Amino acid sequence: MPTTDPSTDEAQLHLYGPRVVRLAGAMSRSASLRWLEPEPAGLAGGVTWGVPWPQGAVPADAPFALRDSRGRGLPVQSWTTASWPDGSVKWSAHCAAPATPDPSGYTLHPGRRGEVATRGLEVTQHGTDTLVDTGTMRATIPARGPVMIATLEAGGRVVARDGRLLSELAMDPEGRSRTPFEGVVESVTVEQSGPVRAVLLVKGRHSDGRRHWMPFRVRLVFHASSDQIRVVHTMIWDADPDRDFLCALGLRFDVPMDAPLHDRHVRIAGSSGFLTESVRPVTGLWRDPGAAARAAQVAGRPTPPTHEWTGTKSYLDPPPTWDDRLRHVPAWNDWTLTQLSADGYTLRKRTGESHGWVTIPSGTRSRGYAYLGSVHGGLELGLRGFWQSHPTQLDVRGAATDHASLTAWMWSPEAQPMDLRFYHAGEHEQTDEGQLAALEVTYEDYKPGFGDASGIARTHELLIRAAPTTPDHETLDAHARANANPPQLVCAPDYLHDAGVFGHWSLPDRSNAAAAPIEDRLQLLADYYADQVEERRWYGFWDYGDVMHSYDTDRHTWRYDIGGYAWDNSELSTDLWLWYHYLRTGDAKAFRLAEAMTRHTGEVDVYHLGRFAGFGTRHNVQHWGCSCKQLRVSSPVYRRFLYFLTADERVGELLDEVAVTGETFAALDHHRAVGARQGRSKPDPRGMEVDLGIDFGAILASWFTRWERTGDPDARRRIIETLTDIGTMPRGYFTGVARLDPATGRFDTTEDRVTVSHLSAVFGIVEVLAEILDLLDLPEFEETWLQYCQIYLASPEVQEAATGTTWNPALQLAHTRLLAWAAHRLGDEALATRAWTLFHSGPADRANLNQLDPDRRPDPVAGLTVAEPVSELAGVTTNDAAQYGLAAIQNLALVSEWLGETAPEPSPTHTR
Repeated sequence: MPTTDPSTDEAQLHLYGPRVVRLAGAMSRSASLRWLEPEPAGLAGGVTWGVPWPQGAVPADAPFALRDSRGRGLPVQSWTTASWPDGSVKWSAHCAAPATPDPSGYTLHPGRRGEVATRGLEVTQHGTDTLVDTGTMRATIPARGPVMIATLEAGGRVVARDGRLLSELAMDPEGRSRTPFEGVVESVTVEQSGPVRAVLLVKGRHSDGRRHWMPFRVRLVFHASSDQIRVVHTMIWDADPDRDFLCALGLRFDVPMDAPLHDRHVRIAGSSGFLTESVRPVTGLWRDPGAAARAAQVAGRPTPPTHEWTGTKSYLDPPPTWDDRLRHVPAWNDWTLTQLSADGYTLRKRTGESHGWVTIPSGTRSRGYAYLGSVHGGLELGLRGFWQSHPTQLDVRGAATDHASLTAWMWSPEAQPMDLRFYHAGEHEQTDEGQLAALEVTYEDYKPGFGDASGIARTHELLIRAAPTTPDHETLDAHARANANPPQLVCAPDYLHDAGVFGHWSLPDRSNAAAAPIEDRLQLLADYYADQVEERRWYGFWDYGDVMHSYDTDRHTWRYDIGGYAWDNSELSTDLWLWYHYLRTGDAKAFRLAEAMTRHTGEVDVYHLGRFAGFGTRHNVQHWGCSCKQLRVSSPVYRRFLYFLTADERVGELLDEVAVTGETFAALDHHRAVGARQGRSKPDPRGMEVDLGIDFGAILASWFTRWERTGDPDARRRIIETLTDIGTMPRGYFTGVARLDPATGRFDTTEDRVTVSHLSAVFGIVEVLAEILDLLDLPEFEETWLQYCQIYLASPEVQEAATGTTWNPALQLAHTRLLAWAAHRLGDEALATRAWTLFHSGPADRANLNQLDPDRRPDPVAGLTVAEPVSELAGVTTNDAAQYGLAAIQNLALVSEWLGETAPEPSPTHTR
């Protein structure tokens, strides 16, 4: 029976004492939850999601209750991921594991006691092992050694054992001589222990007994009453790209096989269904064993006893029994599915290592899910983003023996070895002069030795299921769909907006004739980039999740091979734009695009160890190729959306990684390889030189995220003191670059100089400051920030009068949101009108996308000059799209009342 809800004022008074006067009204608020995609597949064990709450609405110790659409209670596990300054809950995280998803969604009630699980998930210690019992499955996780999961039990039987990470390393790019490595566990930490959800963090490195390399962090996520484990695997590349070539990376389990060969089953997912086979087939034989035997084998059910099979007719006298006949049917031992590209997989099988492979009809995009076992149970194993993250592979080995194995390869051993060497020799760029000359041509910052991949990471998600019997095809399909596209609970855009999180944004409103085309352009651009990912095949182990920077209309391709114009690497806040687009629209396609981008840019584009740790890499042909290492790429401002919406622990780790020291800043020229500080080898005793936009924005986002996540008073102090320091500088925010003392965390406020950069406000600092200034009273900083917002786009005469100098304000459309913020803060109609005027028709560095016809669709391109048919929006680059998106979203939120009622005519030069 559901637990009675204490929803009355008296009950809340009992729960919260005197706080009921302030909170009683707010606590009556509930959060409606819906599925991101309208038809969720079977859950991947459970679902975890985040919910924001208005400031003061939910106290820190509030319980939560979860109800389905029929009012029935479900057990829910809840924790706080962020708090408001008053200590109330800002973001709560929740996990539930219903047996079947309610397609109509759920309602979350704060301040009510939730349903208690009849049997919760149990995490216990047995010697050095950690035992997890979900009520349906038992797992044993050793504390150390080469095995990550010792046993998996389902239905009272061990269905898999010795789950372990494997890799192969070669010293040559052809991979002629390979050394096998195994992942050695060094520690296991229980991060959550139930009652609905348990999380174990497994850390270790790969080793061959002599060399230890490639650290890994694996989270094993369990759910009550579930037979599935969600695996979040992160590897960090820490090798020499000129001499180390990864040839394979995978997760393997041994699977006991104790049933007759004809009752052992293999299922491997194609693009829609499954390869359905058994170790010894009884279908298609000359002598038919009968419909019952055939149907049972195809369905994965136990076949009838062989003496009941039909097909006794024979040329032999006496006719052989079916037991005698089966000896002559080959037993198949091994299967392999290899996905070496986004467009094709191959399948084959063999009877043993000493025999040849037989090809199986292949296909396009495998969903990366497989089952190996018998009628007595077995293992399901899947890799999310299987074809998108190629080269990948699924292997079944030894199925005709007593001990088979199932492996999901994150890097296929049949692919070319992973080659992370820098892509060119830099023959003419060994001097400052040569590097500057190259920059003028290819837009690439190059410095010898800086295009180094050592320290970057890659995270994969896998799904494991301990199956007590061979699953039927419908069940297996639901699991494969949940693996490929995990069901996600979310709040509707209007709820997210009303909670007051993530600064200034509004819901789409096309009722105004002037606003409607802006909304249409925003949707057009978001759809265009989602479609370009597919058209341009922006897939692969290191590439999936990113988009390209700039377009080449002559070749009808993105500039994938031109210096600094190729992979975007969060340039001009693409991630930020797409997340705000999702918040406003609730568009599942936008969420999945932003999710993949967050996974990629937070891992691949950022260094997690080594000399560049904490820094990211500017845009380049290779994600790690540019010698310009900057904090703005690793900024938490781009990752906090996914963390708060899903409570993903790995993303939470990324929020903590921006750690900066004076020595790091001195050793790195974090602006350009040809910058004025190049060659400095000793720390500046006066402090580290920080760009108030590009660098400080990331540092500020790190402090702010730490403060809201943990309540850290030191982070709050640093925010207040550094922003106050900027406000007291002679030139305020126009100082541009200031020295930060890492020991005290304070800026030098004595330097009197003006440094104005068009990049200071386009890497997330505008968005972070919008949130901070709504929470903290910082009059000195607010005054100088208001000045900057008003004067950056002002006339030269106004610039001169205010600062003593002038500049050419680049990225004008992007900066109109600064004018809009000032107009909103001051209630200044003239500023708002100027913001909209510049937004619609002001000069732009390249194209003013507000002049793009909102009804236009991408132009198809086909013929002999392109390898495959594609589509393009000529004039659209990612920088412009991202900053147009952010400016439009924030202007509509801040100064929509001054937009007017008439939509300006699009420029003829941008209309087709």
